Amino acid sequence: MSTIKSLDDLRRIREEALEKRQVKTASGAAQVIVGMGTCGIAAGARETMKSILKYIETNNLTGISITQTGCIGLCEKEPIIQVVIGDAPKITYGKVTPEVAERIIHEHVVFGKPVKDHILEV
Repeated sequence: MSTIKSLDDLRRIREEALEKRQVKTASGAAQVIVGMGTCGIAAGARETMKSILKYIETNNLTGISITQTGCIGLCEKEPIIQVVIGDAPKITYGKVTPEVAERIIHEHVVFGKPVKDHILEV
């Protein structure tokens, strides 16, 4: 993180943080829920969440709500994300690395095609 040397620096950092927060909490037809319990964080959920947010920001995607939840209860399958699009049933994905997360956002959230090799039967 860079050093804040002026009020303008502080304002710029605040605006950047607000933009990232807006991306993270934007309401939309698609919802991505990232399991951020202790076991998920230990397995890499923070990196998975960062990858999702970066992919959405880089590709200027809108209408996607990103939220966090605690432990989903499948610790051995962490990091876990869940995707809900409209009224469709929730799909739970396990062993979601940052690369897999980008693939899920691209294929499932954007194009509606679930990534079958990472779906968990819950």
